Amino acid sequence: MGSTTDKIKGATNEAIGKAKQGIGEATGSERLQGEGVIQEVKGKGQQAMGDAKDSAKEAIDRAAAAAKRAAE
Repeated sequence: MGSTTDKIKGATNEAIGKAKQGIGEATGSERLQGEGVIQEVKGKGQQAMGDAKDSAKEAIDRAAAAAKRAAE
């Protein structure tokens, strides 16, 4: 997956997780609250993965540009 896909899926999972937690609290469902926490954490992890991919790509691009300048 690309970084943008990771970030979108992460944001979606985080939002759904928060919604599940809220519904679980409103209905007194500890199971739904737990599922919400897990899904929210999963979403945060996906977003972090997307950020890491962006950072790696930027570092590679900077290194390639520096190597190109050095070769000229």
